[in-house]
This record gives sequence, C-alpha cells and structure tokens, in this order.
Amino acid sequence: MRPIALTMACRESQMATMVLTDKLTRRFGTLTAVDRLDLRIEEGEIFGIVGPDGAGKTTTLRLLAGLLDPSAGEVRIAGHDVKREASRVKDSIGYMAQRFGLYVDLTVRENMDFYADLFGISEAEHRTLSARLLKMTRMEPFQDRPAGKLSGGMKQKLALMCALLHRPQVLYLDEPTNGVDPVSRRDFWAILYQLVKEGMTVIVTTAYLDEAERCNRVGLMHEGRLIKCDAPEALKRRFELPCYEVRVPDVKRAREMLVGLVGVTSVEPAGAVLHLFLLPARTSPEFLERALDDHGLGPAEFRRIVPSLEDVFIASIRGIREPARD
Repeated sequence: MRPIALTMACRESQMATMVLTDKLTRRFGTLTAVDRLDLRIEEGEIFGIVGPDGAGKTTTLRLLAGLLDPSAGEVRIAGHDVKREASRVKDSIGYMAQRFGLYVDLTVRENMDFYADLFGISEAEHRTLSARLLKMTRMEPFQDRPAGKLSGGMKQKLALMCALLHRPQVLYLDEPTNGVDPVSRRDFWAILYQLVKEGMTVIVTTAYLDEAERCNRVGLMHEGRLIKCDAPEALKRRFELPCYEVRVPDVKRAREMLVGLVGVTSVEPAGAVLHLFLLPARTSPEFLERALDDHGLGPAEFRRIVPSLEDVFIASIRGIREPARD
C-alpha cells in the first residue's frame, strides 16, 4: 500500500478508476437483485452503498468481487475484467463478509498465519505487515487470544486484518460494523481512513446512515437500482424538494394528518419534531400550518432546514413508490 498525498479534488481528474461497472445485472429466477448498475469508483475513495434489506447491497459486492457471475453487464476492477481475468482480480481485492468466517478455535495470530499461507505471502513480508496491522488495530495485546473469545468489535478487526494481508488495492466490506459497539465502530472507521490515506479504495455497505456520512460518495440503492449517487453533502444540498422541521404539541397525530395532504411527499419523525418534504407547486408551510390549527393540532412551527441523509433516502424511496398526487 503506497502513500498517497492527493486531495479529493485531484482524485477526480488524476486518480485511476478502480471499479467500473456497465449495466451490471443479476437475476435470481424472476427476481432482479441488481438492475443495470453503473458505477465508477476512483482510487483512494471510500464509497458507501446504502439501502434497506433486499436492496441488493450484498449481491452487488459479490458481483464486484467475482463471487457471483452477472446475468448481464460487465465489471472491471483495476482495469481487469472480473469474469475473464479472475485470478488477477482476486489478487487485487480483499473481501470481508457480514458473518464472521474465521476459525474460532485458532488465536488471532494463528488465523493471520493461516491466511498468510493461503495467500502465499513470504514469511518476512507476513511478519512485517502483521506487526503493522496489529499495531494499527490495537490488537497487539490480544494476538494469543482464541478468535471465539473476542468481542464483536475485535472479531471485525481480526477479519479486516486477514483481508488486508495480501495488500489488496480494493477492499470490500459488507456491513462491517453491524452489531458492533460505538467505540469499536469509531476505531474501525479510523482504520479505514488510514488505509484510504495510503491509497486503498474501500467499498462498504452499511445500514447506518451516520456511517454513510463518513464516505466520500454514497450510492443509495432500492430494489436493486441505484437511485442516487454523490457525496453525502451534495445529496443533501441538491435534493429537489424543500425540507422543513415541524414542531407541534402532538407529533404522532400531526404526522397522521399531514401524510394524507396534497403536496406532502414525506413526513417522518425525527426525535421530538417532524421532518417534512413538500411540493411547492401544490402546498406551502403556511397552508399546512393553518390545516394543523383547523384540526386542533397547533400551534405549529415550520422551519426550512437542510435535510439529513436519512431524510433524502426516505424521500427518494417514497418518490419511486408513490406517483404524484392529482
């Protein structure tokens, strides 16, 4: 992993394309799990794939890793066709699955030794890289502990170290912090930032929208399709519909009333307030405020805000599911 000292602005024009898909599709019988996916991911980028269960996130990673053959379309990793140049692609990637797949009876060190042998890594290189990985992950004190006796966060760190032993150019992580405590999640992301700083490309699926905010770019998937793709801040800033924070005495009853009104595309609870998207041509905050008062649900306060990534994702899905009201 060679040092990289380019800014994100330079990355777009000077960095190599590490992942490229063209109309990538995977069907399971009548189910289309991934539907004509076009992706371009650059070197030294953290790219997040976000979506609900069944959106196609894991299937996408398995296609990108060559673990599944596409029904249609193509995938190229570091310039190599995944299907026709499988051995070269295999050497270029690291893959960390959702489920812990290492040997629970072996210690941390023994698991790393096993994977080093599997990848054909020389003893000298393995010794040097293992020492660095153990230090980076703060796992040095636990290298003699059986993997089955590690905490959830430590297991994920061990799986990550094993995936990194052959120095991959592209790292795939399938919901790596699912069920992991907040401190371990923070540590895990600190490690990812260090890897990216050194030039690695990371593709991560996550169900946590706060984690998606940490990615350089995010792809929002729904029912196998990529519905939006951009930097998190750009996704929020450029969302087509205005978003409002709504403060009312009774959040539940106010939501039940607002969700059925013309021009309201999405109303979701956000703690003690509501986040609401509306169609300006069909309604207005003033009209909705009066409607709430008329139903005895006021006083209501509407404040224009920049939507969260979660707001954008929910509203985007509703925009696909729900036709515009007449």
